[in-house]
Amino acid sequence: MGDADSADTLFFGLAWSPDGKLLACGTYQRGVQVWDVATHSLRWADRAQATLLRHVAWSPDGTLLAGGGDDGSVPLWEATDGTQQRQLVGHQGVVMSVAWSPDGRRLASGGSGREGGELFVWDADSGKPVHAFEGHPGVVSALSWVPGGDLLISGGSDGRLRWWDLQSAECVRVQEAHQGTVQALKVSPDGSKLASCGDDGAIRLWDLESGEPLQTLRRDRLYERLTITGIRGLTEAQKASLLALGAFEETSVGG
Repeated sequence: MGDADSADTLFFGLAWSPDGKLLACGTYQRGVQVWDVATHSLRWADRAQATLLRHVAWSPDGTLLAGGGDDGSVPLWEATDGTQQRQLVGHQGVVMSVAWSPDGRRLASGGSGREGGELFVWDADSGKPVHAFEGHPGVVSALSWVPGGDLLISGGSDGRLRWWDLQSAECVRVQEAHQGTVQALKVSPDGSKLASCGDDGAIRLWDLESGEPLQTLRRDRLYERLTITGIRGLTEAQKASLLALGAFEETSVGG
């Protein structure tokens, strides 16, 4: 039997445990739930986090589960029974994404703050912040670690990707990626590529080492390949909307 409350619960942030036996999800005002996939039963739940938990992530060894809440909370739970190990305190706004380092020793969390985006890297054992990166424009909406663990990649509400060097604690690369918010980041299994997706309906592939774009995957938009060259009477806002939906405008070259 499943949880009696599940029928009227809004679910967010599904995440498989590393061994594939458990499925965790954040919820709206009902905390976190962890399900046993083989028996289709609720293994445990923690309803103490009466907020919207937008994202959950398992540690690489499967012993801990991390979450990010709209109230700025970053809780860590024991995977076996749901005991809350600790709360990571520092965010002033909504936590949009959490991501474990490949070795499981650090946890990154990002979201919105009082003055732009917030991006923290925590020591998982002590629960103390190792880095609090400054100057992230807009909301930090997605996070992913480079396999070596020395670089962290963030996606923002400004549509840009940023590579953060954890040795120098600096942003070392910025790439224009999407029109609108970056919604998710995933590193390929071989560790050579990064995939990003955003509000523009595109999936972009990047060379993880150089940060250079490789390919864009996108279904045809409403006005794909429609030329608006020479059309009169369009406002700048209308033109921008048509371009965002796939139209194009040829520019004349003087000469």
